[in-house]
Amino acid sequence: MSTTPDDSAQDADFREAVSAIDAGDLAELERLVAANPALVRDRLELPGAWLRDTIGRALDGFFRRPYLLWFVAEDPVRNGRLPENIASVARAIIDAARREGTANLQEQLDYALTLVSWSWIARQSGVQIELIDVLVDAGAATDGNPNNALVNGNFAAAEHLVERGATLTLATALCLGRWDDVDRLLGTASDQQKRFSFVVSALNGKVDALRRMIRAGVDVNAPSADLYSHGTPLHHAVSSGSLPAVQVLVEAGAGLNSKDSAWGGTPLTTIPCACSFGAERRWVGPSITWVSPRELTQANSTPKSPRTFVRATATPRRIVAGTHRVNSTTRR
Repeated sequence: MSTTPDDSAQDADFREAVSAIDAGDLAELERLVAANPALVRDRLELPGAWLRDTIGRALDGFFRRPYLLWFVAEDPVRNGRLPENIASVARAIIDAARREGTANLQEQLDYALTLVSWSWIARQSGVQIELIDVLVDAGAATDGNPNNALVNGNFAAAEHLVERGATLTLATALCLGRWDDVDRLLGTASDQQKRFSFVVSALNGKVDALRRMIRAGVDVNAPSADLYSHGTPLHHAVSSGSLPAVQVLVEAGAGLNSKDSAWGGTPLTTIPCACSFGAERRWVGPSITWVSPRELTQANSTPKSPRTFVRATATPRRIVAGTHRVNSTTRR
């Protein structure tokens, strides 16, 4: 696709505005928007190398043709941090869009909340709850987002979203340990919802939640069509780094030799290197051996024993743009 002068000008304007967002420079952002109100109304149609070289395939998937507001979530990750005043920055963009009478503001708000719910950078930066409040106060739809938050272990965000009016799901009740609600929701949950809830519980290493679902008769080997369907619950429990979660599933009959359709490994032979989540040790094989992140880094995909294999280059959950989303809860 050829680039017109207008496309290049829009890309340059967006780049300048996104730089102001990243710096938390509210005055500069307001100046830019006042000079070019289209920044809060239009999508970025043809992003340049400044963005594509950073987030790559996300621009062809879940971050395709982004609005300016969506950059406040830092998901996809570009800088690995957010400024302390990012909630004020988000509020300024929303206020400017309202002044412009932006017809697509609801669409902007709803998906911005989804991105913020996913964002582990917002959680790590200590701004996720405040961002959620700004977006919900502005009218963003909350339903489905507690599940989105749980995909990345954003438990406080999931709980806060329920407090702000989101429908409590079985997955959320399980991961938050709301057992009375679990019992109530199990009675009406579909098999699909049960499978999703079981996989989310495995992904987060929630041992009691796994036990509760096993007692309810869930198939311990069935993947969820709505979340990382390439792997079984045991694959996801391994990726959580929780040995107790792995043990619960193995004792319940989880298959040790099922292959992950994306990575090609079994739970016994492939370990996702999730060092970016701060875990210090990883379960790596049938002997339930533990290794340090340094050993994982040095492994370089070299077999450690005939049946124990470390994939040092594997991607932590949700890093691979376009392949890591909760299909049934993203409204896409």
